[in-house]
Amino acid sequence: MTSRIPLWTPSPDRIASARMTEFAAQNGFGADNYDAFHRWSVEKQEAFWSALWSYGAVIGDQGARVLENPDAMPGANYFPDAKISFAENLMRRTGPEPALIFRGEDKVAMTWSFDDLHEAVSKLQQMFHEMGIGKGDRIAAMMPNLPHTIACMLAANSIGAIWSSCSPDFGEQGVLDRFGQIEPSLFIACDGYWYNGKPIDVGAKVESVAVQLGCPVLLVPYLETGALPAGNIHAWPDVMEAHTAKQITFERLPFDHPLYILFSSGTTGIPKCIVHGQGGLLLQHIKEQALHCDMRRGDRVFYFTTCGWMMWNWLVSALAVEATVMLFDGSPFAPGPEVLFDFAEQEGITFFGTSAKFIDALRNHGLRSTDSHDLKSLRTLASTGSPLAPENFAYAYDAIKPEMHLASISGGTDIAACFVGGVPWKPVFDGEIQGPMLAMDTQVWDDDGQSVQGEKGELVCARPFPSMPVGFWNDPDGSKYHDAYFARFDNVWCHGDFAEWTSRGGMVIHGRSDATLNPGGVRIGTAEIYNQVERMVEIEEALCIGQQWQSDTRIVLFVRLTGGVNLTDELQAEIRSRIKIGASPRHVPAVIVPVADIPRTKSGKITELAVRDIVHGREVKNREALANPEALALFARIPALQT
Repeated sequence: MTSRIPLWTPSPDRIASARMTEFAAQNGFGADNYDAFHRWSVEKQEAFWSALWSYGAVIGDQGARVLENPDAMPGANYFPDAKISFAENLMRRTGPEPALIFRGEDKVAMTWSFDDLHEAVSKLQQMFHEMGIGKGDRIAAMMPNLPHTIACMLAANSIGAIWSSCSPDFGEQGVLDRFGQIEPSLFIACDGYWYNGKPIDVGAKVESVAVQLGCPVLLVPYLETGALPAGNIHAWPDVMEAHTAKQITFERLPFDHPLYILFSSGTTGIPKCIVHGQGGLLLQHIKEQALHCDMRRGDRVFYFTTCGWMMWNWLVSALAVEATVMLFDGSPFAPGPEVLFDFAEQEGITFFGTSAKFIDALRNHGLRSTDSHDLKSLRTLASTGSPLAPENFAYAYDAIKPEMHLASISGGTDIAACFVGGVPWKPVFDGEIQGPMLAMDTQVWDDDGQSVQGEKGELVCARPFPSMPVGFWNDPDGSKYHDAYFARFDNVWCHGDFAEWTSRGGMVIHGRSDATLNPGGVRIGTAEIYNQVERMVEIEEALCIGQQWQSDTRIVLFVRLTGGVNLTDELQAEIRSRIKIGASPRHVPAVIVPVADIPRTKSGKITELAVRDIVHGREVKNREALANPEALALFARIPALQT
């Protein structure tokens, strides 16, 4: 359970100056009742989204209609008459001020002004036109989180092409599993990247992937190896030199014109190709960033992400609120665990986003930026990717900065946005996401499809929202799309989070519902177990699954122990006691197994489903989705799980 005492409460001045307060006042609401404001945003969607279009100064033709088929999921159409360009909205600002500030560990630093960004996009747009790339074509990138990557994406959208990206640490098959499905007209790649202080050359991989994709390559020199792979290669410096910057032309297209193809990161098959429309993401991100995150012109916005995680797409949208986007590529612990806070201090970062796993790792490293860094500019710390444990809420306020808004947020690649997250008007309680996002009818339902409070159940969204995917690629009848989100409850979005509302209107995410445990037929969230064991100094991290055993399910807990620690009988007893007291007797594992490593996806999430498959002797089909697939072998044929 979370504490009844808030860790942080926004000051009256902070509430008064919040952009959410300004927007609420324009629509007849005060900052004293978020529930009423949220209810209006859900029940009066046409009024809300039309008002947000105006407040966000969206560039384009709004059209006459705001919402068509408002009761259909899927099938609701927002702004069906609108014509916009996502890139035009992100490139509204010009001038010599910094648009993109980049750090590649401690190896590379660069700054692009807004004018620099416009110049690069103009030259890329000319190149794309010369290559015959146009509306609806796909451009795929295997790139570090560089300014060049953002310029390529904006140039792609400016002509109506569809963007898709992954990070260069993906294996060759992982890249082909993604981009092979969408048949790109151009493959953009780097010559290599830095990770943990080491240069990683990917020239051979680029050459092989390009051959199999059968398309030309735009190569961006990051390591500056000087070597060009064989084939139809266009080098970034040559493209920049061969073109003269001129006025960019923006192709204004329908609201739902495809902008991005994102990929599911699961390990149960080849990734799903999730197609997102430009208008839905633009409005959702303006809402989340301007209202919930209180971003504004001149802010410096950072999210630790790669180009293979949806948070990269979310981060780039901060250009639409005229913020400076802060980019980092490489290991967040190279040369040391303080590197990102060095970046924050040196560049005056105002919004710092990261994963729950990174915050947990900082706590385990004993880093205290309150003692070592001046983070006077930092107003908001955001966390996502997995549930943020209660002790890490407390750690953030104690060791990172006492006076800041800690916004734990949750959504997903499926919507490229959030269902629940930070609310600038509300206090922060440990272990608890503050509330539902505006205009998202976020509920928790039981197995009978009834809305529940104070009980665990499926997180659902009971009404449409603009960032629902346009569909899946290569899904002509929409059946795969329907089955992914609308098969569990008719006409209601359900993507597999196991959640619970608190008495304060906040939410606790208990993990993925497809990874929940069912001993004795009782559903248990894995996050509840992690919250207990990962507080122990003897345990670096843990992973929990349900193993089919003797006509039931038994809980198996895998633990990666701190160096020099052994899993003695006494430690096992202590683990079980902690779980029994902190969670419940039903959460106590039947078997505890030490392992040397725990498999995780490229975005840092532990992969319970893949481990469950290995334990049960089933094949893991998409190992390329994992950052460390070799770790799966540690879970095969474990003697303790055979008896």
